[in-house]
Amino acid sequence: MAATGELIRLINYVDDITTTLRRISATIPMMDADERKKLAEHMRSATSNFTAVLSQLEKGVQ
Repeated sequence: MAATGELIRLINYVDDITTTLRRISATIPMMDADERKKLAEHMRSATSNFTAVLSQLEKGVQ
């Protein structure tokens, strides 16, 4: 099955997310406790959106 342009674009977005997470992981040792806490809180808020989209993909919701 050939990938559409939109699918390729979406996969590239996921690759960007992966790259960003790698950069965050590399930076964590240089952060102080307050910075880590704030970043964790911000990332936690994004988790629900990520989980919702993943659920839609698995269910095939249109």
